[in-house]
Amino acid sequence: MAINVRFGAADWERIRCDYARWWAHDLERPLVQIGETVWTEDHPPYPVQQFTSNYGLSMPAHEVVAKYSGHLEAKRYYGDAFPRWWVNFGPGILAGFLGARVHSVPRTVWFEPAEDKQAEQLALSMDEANVWWQRVLEITRIAVAEWGDQALVGFTDFGGNLDVLASFRTTQGLIYDLYDAPEHVDRLVAQVTEHWLRCFDRQYEIIRRQGLGTTPWAPIWSQSSCYMLQCDFSYMISPEMFERFVIPDLGACCERLEHGFYHLDGPGQIAHVDLLLEMPRLRGIQWIPGDGNPSADGWPELLQRIVDGGKLCQVFVSSEGAHQIVKTVGGRGMLLAVTDEMSADEADAFVKVLARDDISR
Repeated sequence: MAINVRFGAADWERIRCDYARWWAHDLERPLVQIGETVWTEDHPPYPVQQFTSNYGLSMPAHEVVAKYSGHLEAKRYYGDAFPRWWVNFGPGILAGFLGARVHSVPRTVWFEPAEDKQAEQLALSMDEANVWWQRVLEITRIAVAEWGDQALVGFTDFGGNLDVLASFRTTQGLIYDLYDAPEHVDRLVAQVTEHWLRCFDRQYEIIRRQGLGTTPWAPIWSQSSCYMLQCDFSYMISPEMFERFVIPDLGACCERLEHGFYHLDGPGQIAHVDLLLEMPRLRGIQWIPGDGNPSADGWPELLQRIVDGGKLCQVFVSSEGAHQIVKTVGGRGMLLAVTDEMSADEADAFVKVLARDDISR
């Protein structure tokens, strides 16, 4: 099914040039995306499931892709936004690929062990015929083939190493394992990393056929391999444990990626920022404050610390928050995903005003 997102070759060339300069720290302005929630008057919001996994396995994959085709055509992309969609089977679907039970409901996806095994009894292996893995690959192939050079297909959310392992040991069980069986945690997270890299490579081989670059589940574009790495479990552990159990995984993934980013989720992970800044192959940090906390623009010291540490930074903010970040931290090295709805004229005016704020800082 051919689609028309009204985003042509000249638009993609602009994206390539500006993002390449941003990755090289050579773009003097922030990247500003407006369009993740923009709709046209003649195309109202097109209803789709947030989680692709909520379309049952009995629905043919081409019908699933067709639903998101209409969704993409109804959106508009302003500033540095671009047509993108990622194969969303829930955060940490790698656990499903490795045999965990997958529970997909309208607002979330979660995983639980198929068997109750202690850490010393557990070994993580992957069956190539796993129904969830094959479903992700099939949907990816069809979307790439049908959308061609119109809309970029993004990676699924494989998950972080401890997050995936917690799906087999439960969160509480894994916390105990970190103290009682750390050598088995070392062994198991190494297995997670091995499978993560294998799955990433397989999906990347399909996505790269589009020739549009790559995008992870986060709204970032790269000409080559890019991913938003994560470990939400690390909210609950010390920097010493983060260094032992998480940093080796992030390092291995960054060695494979040209553009590796890290999803810093909530104040509990701020304790790990120094370790992240010390990783030479990690290119940037996404800051997500979390529910109940000040929005991203309310953390200027943290954003400044990330940028001063030589990393790029991506946040979700309101238009007012974007102005605040540019005035306090500056725009260089920032990717501001603006959540306000705007018309084309409003978006154009906003980007120009934001540029003036940056220059006058």
